Amino acid sequence: MSADPLQHRAGKTERSATSAIEVRRSARRRRTVSAYREGDRTVVLIPARMSKAEEQRWVTVMLDKLAAQESRRVLGDAELAERAERLSAQFFDGSARPASVRWVTNQNTRWGSCTPAEGSIRLSHRLQGMPEYVIDYVLCHELAHLLVPGHGPDFWRLLEAYPRTERARGYLEGVVAAARLPHLPDTRGE
Repeated sequence: MSADPLQHRAGKTERSATSAIEVRRSARRRRTVSAYREGDRTVVLIPARMSKAEEQRWVTVMLDKLAAQESRRVLGDAELAERAERLSAQFFDGSARPASVRWVTNQNTRWGSCTPAEGSIRLSHRLQGMPEYVIDYVLCHELAHLLVPGHGPDFWRLLEAYPRTERARGYLEGVVAAARLPHLPDTRGE
C-alpha cells in the first residue's frame, strides 16, 4: 500500500481552506472507496488500479460526503464553548471571554443572544445542522457583543475580523426568506 500525499483545494462544497489529503492505494481493495479524518488531514482509501482521473473524482466525492456528515453533526454545549474560545482567540485576540455558551430552544426569532453583564451566550437550536461558517458567524457576533453591547459602527468594525460575515448573513437571510415562502403542494402525484 503506497501513500500519495497531495493538496486539494475546495471544490463546490464548503471547505474553509486547503486541506491535506492523503490518498492510499491498496491492491487488496477492489471496488470500494472510503475516507476518514486523521488529525488535520483526510485519508482517502482507493483501489490501486484506479487512474489519476478516477482518483481525483473520488477524492472530491469523498470530501463532499465527509463535509455533509460533519455538517449534520450537532455540537454539544461543551464543544460550542470550546469553539467560542477558539474564535475569540482567532478574531478578537482572546479578549471576548464568555462565562457560558449553550444551545437554547426558546429563541425562535433570533439566531443568538448575549448578556454581557453575565458573559452568557445563547445560540438558537435552529442553527444546528447549518454550515459551520454560519454557526461561527453567530458565535463571533455574540462574542463581539461581549466587547461592544450595541450594533453601532464600532461593533460592525469589530465583526469585520470574521472573514465570512457577509456570506453567513446572506445564508441566514435566505433561511428567513425561505421560511416565509408559501409551501407548494406536492406535485409528484403520490
